[in-house]
Amino acid sequence: MNHRKHTNPPAAPVAPDATPLGPEDPAGPLTPDTGPLGPDAAPVGRGPGAAAPNTGTVGPGPGAVDANAEAVDLDTGPVGANTETVDPNTGPVGIDTGGVNPDTRAVGLGPGPVGPDTRSVSPDTRAVEPDTRAVGLEPESVGPDIGPVAAIRGLRVEIDGRVIVDGVNLEARPGTVTALVGASGSGKTTTGLALLGEYPPGARIGGDVRLASEGLVGYVPQHPAAVLNPARRVSALLTDIARSQVRHLPRARRRAAVRERVVRALAEAQLPDGETLLRRYPHQLSGGQQQRVVLAQALLLGARVIVADEPTTGQDALTKSRVVGQLAAVAARGIAVVLLSHDLDVVRALADDVLVMRAGRIVESGPAERLWSAPRHPWTREQLGAQREFTPLGRSAGTGEPVLRIRGLIARHRDGGAHGRPTTVLRVPDLALYPGTSLAVVGRSGSGKTTLARCLAGLHRDHEGEVLLGSTALPRTLRSRDRGQLAAVQYVFQDSRAAFDEHRPVLHQVARTAVRLRGTDKEAARQETLTTLTRLGLPKDLADRRPPQLSGGELQRAALARALLARPRVLICDEITSGLDTLNRRGLLELLAQLLRDRDDLSLLLITHDLDVAALAHHIAVLDAGELVEQGAAPRVLTAPEHPVTASLLQTAATARASTRGT
Repeated sequence: MNHRKHTNPPAAPVAPDATPLGPEDPAGPLTPDTGPLGPDAAPVGRGPGAAAPNTGTVGPGPGAVDANAEAVDLDTGPVGANTETVDPNTGPVGIDTGGVNPDTRAVGLGPGPVGPDTRSVSPDTRAVEPDTRAVGLEPESVGPDIGPVAAIRGLRVEIDGRVIVDGVNLEARPGTVTALVGASGSGKTTTGLALLGEYPPGARIGGDVRLASEGLVGYVPQHPAAVLNPARRVSALLTDIARSQVRHLPRARRRAAVRERVVRALAEAQLPDGETLLRRYPHQLSGGQQQRVVLAQALLLGARVIVADEPTTGQDALTKSRVVGQLAAVAARGIAVVLLSHDLDVVRALADDVLVMRAGRIVESGPAERLWSAPRHPWTREQLGAQREFTPLGRSAGTGEPVLRIRGLIARHRDGGAHGRPTTVLRVPDLALYPGTSLAVVGRSGSGKTTLARCLAGLHRDHEGEVLLGSTALPRTLRSRDRGQLAAVQYVFQDSRAAFDEHRPVLHQVARTAVRLRGTDKEAARQETLTTLTRLGLPKDLADRRPPQLSGGELQRAALARALLARPRVLICDEITSGLDTLNRRGLLELLAQLLRDRDDLSLLLITHDLDVAALAHHIAVLDAGELVEQGAAPRVLTAPEHPVTASLLQTAATARASTRGT
């Protein structure tokens, strides 16, 4: 087996022709339609990104190349003032961020020892091959049937004196699913990424990681936009991988073979209509579609270990059950699957072995059947016993004039760029949100939920119709909205990590909203920010850290605080509970309910796939294939649906819940 002893880290492998963002080129490479970065720009270098081979553009974020998209990402921070473009890694839109461009972010995680037992993840490194990182160590000849294909021994990860992971042991065996279960911030992702040799910036590492010979590790991240090159179409992201696998064929047969492999991988990843998506850019896909594209990449690569980090996050019940089936099929082919998940129903359906993490430690482990039937640790029992019952979002049904109204909205994507063929992706004839109420927008992945939210926030330009704030029509684009209109409609995105500049403290980025949108002086903004963050469960010692040092759940709270500091009239929450365990989800939903009770002038638009969460809202709107098929009071829609699609969603959710729980 390959043996990784964590002292001096090896360099990451370099993607072919990937342009480095190193000190010799501080301005970074030219980006499509933008030119070079300004002198104040700094590469972001976030997470386990991927650079597509044979391209000079390296950014992992879901930025846009399509001129018809006003915003470059689904995952920006709160909508702010004085903006020209929406940058997914710089916080509120329009806030002065130093010129970080989403299309030129460094994505390599490798190089440079900082000292004994220390690994520094430098943003100024070359990019790694999409979604897999082979560990560059001398292999031993180990057959797939002899012991684990990957193993972690005594892993300890420490950042600035804070222990993130402590004494973790894990084995991934061929054909089995090993699940790491725990709340947000428990250390699941840090442990999973250790199999790829990737750690947070400045981390001190102890323990070792062993991989079998040719033990290629594939990674399916919770937030897939992090590893999809924004400047390349989906077809290019997949064909680059497939092309390397058909070089043994005669040249005349290669193109057809590549196409066949790509289409098959998309179908296996539960994208049966994948051919229609091949000409789109990642930002033109929903979060669920992006996730399945990344899964298709992992399947194409033929990894012996797949680390699936919350693979069902943001998925509707039907798609979730399909992903569960697909991961089971992957394991059946002899691939080791390491599942990182808070979703106990999914873990119950898939896992052979379960490791329960809390505060960086394994507090319980064993075969799945034993753990479900006789949990030994109090925290495990608490998680298993937690009920999916939450506080309703608000107390009134809403009266008077709507705070937000949609009339005749038709949104389009242009496949292939500004001059491509327009495709209608959303039609909403009429929809209203009333003061002090909540509206849940539900539907399957790709139904148009996020496109609707982007239109409301001014992040999707190619649409017609009216969006009224009170009696005033909102301009279609951010740059045309004044400061008051920008503050009035705020967006909390599903991918909270992509909404922050990783080089600046969270406290600083959150406080900028009050400074830029409300004119608050810096010291008052700082104190208000600390109060808000503390109320949301994020203490000062965490707020002073940079985003890579916080968990996804902690960053989600920071993103919510940043939006609230604008004092919005409409708060759009896009799948913000999908990556949280039951206990943290309950806490966040109870917080939203309290906000609605405390502020009569606040209304909530909740984008969700989870019908249990939608049931908390006053009203529900159902989208299917871009069409608004049903809307009404939540109790009526959920108990007496009028449209077959709504009835199907309810039936699918009930069936999926029963099947995953083995009832």
